[in-house]
Amino acid sequence: MSKPTPLNSVVARVTERIAERSRDRRAAYLARLESAGGKPRRHRLGCANLAHAFAACGANDKAALRGETQPSIGIVTAYNDMLSAHQPYERYPAMIRDSVRAAGGVAQVAGGVPAMCDGVTQGYEGMELSLFSRDVIALATGVALSHATFDGVLCLGICDKIVPGLMIGSLAFGHLPTVFVPAGPMPSGLSNADKAKARQLYAQGKVGREELLDAESKSYHAPGTCTFYGTANTNQMLMEIMGLHLPGASFVNPNTPLRDALTDAAARRVVAMTVPGAGTPIGRIVDERALVNGIVGLLATGGSTNHTLHIPAIAAAAGIELNWEDFSELSAVVPLLARVYPNGSADVNRFHQAGGMPFMIGQLIDAGLVHTDISTILGEGGLEPYRCMPDLGEGGALTWTRAATDQSGDPTVVATTAAPFATEGGLRVLTGNLGRGVIKTSAVKPEHRTVEAPARVFDSQDAVQAAFRAGELDRDVIVVVRYQGPGANGMPELHKLTPPLGVLQDKGFKVALVTDGRMSGASGKVPAAIHVTPEVKGGGPLGRVRDGDMLRLDAEAGTLDALVDATEWESRGAPPPPSEDATHGCGRELFSLFRNNAGPAESGASVLNLLG
Repeated sequence: MSKPTPLNSVVARVTERIAERSRDRRAAYLARLESAGGKPRRHRLGCANLAHAFAACGANDKAALRGETQPSIGIVTAYNDMLSAHQPYERYPAMIRDSVRAAGGVAQVAGGVPAMCDGVTQGYEGMELSLFSRDVIALATGVALSHATFDGVLCLGICDKIVPGLMIGSLAFGHLPTVFVPAGPMPSGLSNADKAKARQLYAQGKVGREELLDAESKSYHAPGTCTFYGTANTNQMLMEIMGLHLPGASFVNPNTPLRDALTDAAARRVVAMTVPGAGTPIGRIVDERALVNGIVGLLATGGSTNHTLHIPAIAAAAGIELNWEDFSELSAVVPLLARVYPNGSADVNRFHQAGGMPFMIGQLIDAGLVHTDISTILGEGGLEPYRCMPDLGEGGALTWTRAATDQSGDPTVVATTAAPFATEGGLRVLTGNLGRGVIKTSAVKPEHRTVEAPARVFDSQDAVQAAFRAGELDRDVIVVVRYQGPGANGMPELHKLTPPLGVLQDKGFKVALVTDGRMSGASGKVPAAIHVTPEVKGGGPLGRVRDGDMLRLDAEAGTLDALVDATEWESRGAPPPPSEDATHGCGRELFSLFRNNAGPAESGASVLNLLG
């Protein structure tokens, strides 16, 4: 057997730096976990309290919970049947109860968390609540687990802010063994390329609403996660490479025998983890090594830029301090190994068929780019078991087979570290006199990664679209959309800008977007410097930009600058307040707490972290 590859020196250095800067906070967090551990929690309750906890149970479950040996498992679910990704969860509680009983425990739905669909709210008022919903989900998870009756947890969640919210809430109860249970992507429908083409044709007025709706309906057509590699599917990657899913579980389609077998195995696994010494609680699994592995996976797959917000917020919940410098330094040594839309033409189903997560994890292990000695829900073996793919064997028994690591199942979709799609990761940090931001380079062709052009400043994406329809943007232009940060209007995604800006780029113009807001994890093609911090509402320099200023976005050099005389630049004051159409009523009136307490983008823009 060959010797394991030594850990990459940069990966090691970044991990050590994170551990050192987090030492005191992490120690305090672990001390809190230690004090919360011990015998099953429900036996610390008074008789009336315990009776309330099992009053609605059947006779057998009630008897089990009266006793002191059988574990109690709490299910925290993000089920609703409007989200295609979460609709399969409707039948999970009944399945899980049966599996947990068979393994010698009792399972109860501890609580539900809100789960909004960014695909529905994209470009409308509800999107202003999207990022904030992560903190609401975290709080709701905490409420579910606050009953102090559970010995283990199963988290049912997939999409954008939902998995990070479940993670943050679960880490507040980090002494409990916790397993995340996915539901999988919908089968492939209309290709993402054809969907994007239909959107651009609609933006140009070449097709009508019915044609566009037909294309969208053929793309989003069944239960399961959307099949592009946006934030939802990046969440699944993150849970797997951090050891919180079962190996290979992320991208198995819903309502299939294999998916049901994986759900059964996840339920049985969390029961096994409740035995003293047999499982590692989530607060110890999520350490600096697991978080670095998560960042490496994000970079290697060209995942969603939203995770430059979510991963620092998750880390903070575990007493660990991450920053964008950590992402940037790792990006320089992590190669791009996946071409999944918007980074390529394939979808996540094709990615999984080509080897998917087990192949990619195997490549990263063999290249010394991830920590193999992490704790996972499987206990022994570190990350090695995660290079195995699940399948159903004789009699429908669930088995895992080590994935081949020397050859990709489709070299156009999944690459080896010896022949990557790019030598650096799919995200880059930009720095200059406009502030600091991030850009998803993996979705942008090299010839479009550097743009120098006059600025056109807007306060909303609706105003950008109006200017596009009026022909005012038919030129080289860097579109600046300000007052989109977490303290201004909740930091909505500006996904509706991708089709019109893509049209301008296809006409041959040099086009880019610069904003203190977010873009969808599915956005690409047009270079976009996003999450620019400090945000404009907080006095950030992006607010000094005026129409006609020459700006330069250079993703290769990692710079973001206004090419304005330094004296003139420094003399400019704050911009006028945002125009009336920059914020909408629901976000402005209902969630002033979020706006008044949201942190900067680099810290994860979380309310919870600021409020302690």
